[in-house]
Amino acid sequence: MFATYGYFVVDEETGHAFLIDPGAQADLFLRAVRGHDWTVEAIVLTHGHFDHIGAVEELRAAWGIPVLAHAESERYLTDPYLNLSASHGAPLRVRGVEKFQHGDRLTLGEGSNVELEVLHVPGHTDDSCAFYCEQAGFALVGDTVYEGGPGLTIFPTGDAAKLRASLETRLLTLPDGTELLSGHSRPTTVARLRRAVRRPAAGPGDRLS
Repeated sequence: MFATYGYFVVDEETGHAFLIDPGAQADLFLRAVRGHDWTVEAIVLTHGHFDHIGAVEELRAAWGIPVLAHAESERYLTDPYLNLSASHGAPLRVRGVEKFQHGDRLTLGEGSNVELEVLHVPGHTDDSCAFYCEQAGFALVGDTVYEGGPGLTIFPTGDAAKLRASLETRLLTLPDGTELLSGHSRPTTVARLRRAVRRPAAGPGDRLS
């Protein structure tokens, strides 16, 4: 499994932050927060695969904060088969999360200018979400998009048709210059994603096949 990128979304005026997808190395995030004197308000998940949720319980205990995930995420978070942790020899379950839906807006406290719009983008998994920050021009897309194009649909509940629909109706409607921050690759943009999605299929190896 390749490296998973976690992200802090920070209101620089208040120092309050969201942590998106903490992966498995809690110590890295604990050190980062101490070093910057941030206050993390919540852990927010793009989807329920093990490589995005491994540090959740340690960080939740350390900071005493809620974990937010899509309403579809509960079955992934509590099922080691669906979250892929069983196949890696360390069954993982996360319970007691707060749920959001497509269209919800996550804000960093009263008066904060930082807002994330929830975009439900099923395909990689049924619970996959992106978080769009219009004012800063980026979207956190988890495993829905990689640098070279759409994400993978080879895992349980993955669905290429759903992924294509999610891209066409949700992510590709964002401004072309929007930066897409992936869970496993360097950033790309909506414009580059559009070119990747709409070029002729490469055959059996095409990501969406």
